[in-house]
Amino acid sequence: MPSNRADVTVAERFLGAFGAHDWDAMRTVLAPDLAWSMPGTGSISGTIHGVDAAISRLREIVGRGLNTELLHVLTGENGVTLSLHNTAEAPDGRKLDEYLATVLTIRDGKVAAIDSYLSDVDGMSAFFH
Repeated sequence: MPSNRADVTVAERFLGAFGAHDWDAMRTVLAPDLAWSMPGTGSISGTIHGVDAAISRLREIVGRGLNTELLHVLTGENGVTLSLHNTAEAPDGRKLDEYLATVLTIRDGKVAAIDSYLSDVDGMSAFFH
């Protein structure tokens, strides 16, 4: 019987590459036509397209000393949602403390879209100004 649930191993590979800052591995997880939306007005906000833009955004995020805690993995028919808690502190004392849902749409064994939903859009925008 065919499964009507997304392949969670794609999300696991995404998390593993992100955690290891392994951008070559990340390239194997992301679809070439990836679209990634992020709310707010910060430097990482807006919708980007393509693997290179996604790697650039990820590098900026980890470059700010982000600590990511995985809370839950939620599986749907077309993708996986990662429930996360992100914290960081900038050298000037600005702090980030937010919960987010990172929704990974999976197509043909790759992440085709990422939609980020944040608990504190203004806080993220201020941290990534």
